[in-house]
Amino acid sequence: MKLTQFLKAAGTVAALAAIAMGGYSLSATRVKADDWGGDAWRVERGFAIAPVSLNLKGKDPALVGLGSYLVNAAGDCNSCHTSSPQLEYTAAGNPYLLPPIFSGKIQVNPATYLGGGQDFGNLGAGSDIISRNLTPDKTGLPEGGHTFSQFLAIMRTGVDMDHQHPSNCSATVTTNCVPFPFNPNLLQIMPWPTFSNMSDGDLLAIYTYLSAVPCIAGPPAPSPLHNDCK
Repeated sequence: MKLTQFLKAAGTVAALAAIAMGGYSLSATRVKADDWGGDAWRVERGFAIAPVSLNLKGKDPALVGLGSYLVNAAGDCNSCHTSSPQLEYTAAGNPYLLPPIFSGKIQVNPATYLGGGQDFGNLGAGSDIISRNLTPDKTGLPEGGHTFSQFLAIMRTGVDMDHQHPSNCSATVTTNCVPFPFNPNLLQIMPWPTFSNMSDGDLLAIYTYLSAVPCIAGPPAPSPLHNDCK
C-alpha cells in the first residue's frame, strides 16, 4: 500500500512532485500531520536527514521519505550495516570526537553507508557474524537484489536467504559451525524479531528507501559482501 493513498490535497501532490524533481523539501506547501495519517512530518524529516543522494526515479517519494526516517532516525540501521564504528562517520563529522577534529556538523560517511561488513564476532565456534550489504545492486533492488516479498520474509521471520551462517556443530563437524541451540537458518545479531512487529507499510517504506540509496560495491567477489553495481 503506497502512502500516496493518504494524500488529500492537490497542493500536497504538487509538493511531492517538487521532491521528485530533486528539491527534497516540503517547505513550499506545509501540511498538518493528520493529512497523511500522521506521517507527513516523518516524510519531510526523512528527506532532511538522508545522508546520501537519493534516486527517486520510478519511486513513490512519500515512501522514500518515510523509509529514510525509519532507517536513519528510528532504526539506526547504519550503525550495524557499516564496515566499522570508526568509519560510520567522516572524521570531521564524527560527533564522538572533540573539536577541532569534529566540525560541529554530523556527517555520515557516504563511502560506507549501509554497505555492511561489520564483524560482530563469533557464536562460540569460530563463525563470525558479519553485517550484510543493504544497498541495491545493478537491478535496483536492495540487499543485493532481494525482492520485496523476500525482504518481507527476512524481516518477519529472520530467514537467512544468503545462507551465510554455517551448519550446527556436531560430533563430526567441530569447526566453522554454530553450536546448539543457535539456528543456522536464521539471521543472528540482526534484530529481526523487533522489525517483525512493523506494519507492511513501514517495511515497504524501508525497502523503497533502500532501493533509492547509492550502491556500495564492497570487497571483490567472491566475498559475500560484494555487490554488482554495474
